[in-house]
Amino acid sequence: MEKLRGFEVAKGFENSNINIPERKTKFSAGYDIEAAEDVVVPSFKKGMAPTLIKTGLKAYMQDDEMLLLYNRSSNPKKKGLILANSVGVIDKDYYGNVDNDGHIMFAFYNIKEEDIVIKKGECIGQGIFQKYLIADGDFATGVREGGFGSTNKE
Repeated sequence: MEKLRGFEVAKGFENSNINIPERKTKFSAGYDIEAAEDVVVPSFKKGMAPTLIKTGLKAYMQDDEMLLLYNRSSNPKKKGLILANSVGVIDKDYYGNVDNDGHIMFAFYNIKEEDIVIKKGECIGQGIFQKYLIADGDFATGVREGGFGSTNKE
């Protein structure tokens, strides 16, 4: 069977009992993604960086596809968790990169007054595979050199 798109366990997480994401219903767009380990998301203080929550996953896809990472709809109200980048974008060439093998992470801020504990195996967000279009005159030939946040690094 040809591999079109899907999830695999990222290097370093092979023995961590990582669950491959699943859709829960026939018409769900998103694949539920879990935390790979316990983590504390501290209450937000001005100037702090978001907390990266590891998933232990990487995603493969077709050349004209991306994986979009969305927050769970219940996270902001119940846990005070919001995605730092609103929507995460995982490009095809992030898969298997030399820096981190394409390991997917969610970047959260906690807007509650108390720290929030996320347990391993807890659903933290969802991933949706989607096609994208290229503009006229786009002849991009660049090659990814690294992992998370590496697109504009010199």
